[in-house]
Amino acid sequence: MGAAHSASEEVRELEGKTGFSSDQIEQLHRRFKQLSGDQPTIRKENFNNVPDLELNPIRSKIVRAFFDNRNLRKGSSGLADEINFEDFLTIMSYFRPIDTTMDEEQVQLCRKEKLRFLFHMYDSDSDGRITLEEYRNVVEELLSGNPHIEKESARSIADGAMMEAASVCVGQMEPDQVYEGITFDDFLKDQLHHLLVFMRFPWWLRWKRIRLQFRRPWAGKIPWKREWQPTPVFLPGEPHGQRSLVSCPP
Repeated sequence: MGAAHSASEEVRELEGKTGFSSDQIEQLHRRFKQLSGDQPTIRKENFNNVPDLELNPIRSKIVRAFFDNRNLRKGSSGLADEINFEDFLTIMSYFRPIDTTMDEEQVQLCRKEKLRFLFHMYDSDSDGRITLEEYRNVVEELLSGNPHIEKESARSIADGAMMEAASVCVGQMEPDQVYEGITFDDFLKDQLHHLLVFMRFPWWLRWKRIRLQFRRPWAGKIPWKREWQPTPVFLPGEPHGQRSLVSCPP
């Protein structure tokens, strides 16, 4: 009786921390046990057999996000060696759809936390800025599976997006002025996260093909005149497909 009461209290506490229902927590716990092999913690190698991760070009960044202390709310930098079930729920809570019963302030707070999670995926050195090199790295990895886009073209895409980000954040730049990178406050601006986050982030973060259409070839190292049709942006929380990491309905 005492053990059952304790377990019930623990579930209620997890509901309050993560927003998941007791049924969702139970289902996620089954998935956690599958991933961990019935062990109390998960390590990076436990993600090796997740089908949707095998061909995902940013697999390493996705797995890293599960162990990032910033996402686990355990510090401002560094990676955990392993995560327990509560940590797992903390990460999965970023992908919960926004509750329709929330008021406007709660919606904005929830949206901000989702964007912070995405920001951390770009800001790999945890210095609070997305630099050009960090953004190039993400774009090159994302487009690595497209045989029609060469590495140099991917770099040009990243350079062009960052130049546009600089124009949004600092306006007209002097010829010798150096743009240090995008802060989280900058990232919150609608123009920026719609410009930079052109990949899909559904429940499981499944890779989708990115179609970019160019009016003409890129000219110069950092092109200014260009046209592309951006892939729609989806924040964490939109469910897609069945072969997911969690297979948990919203």
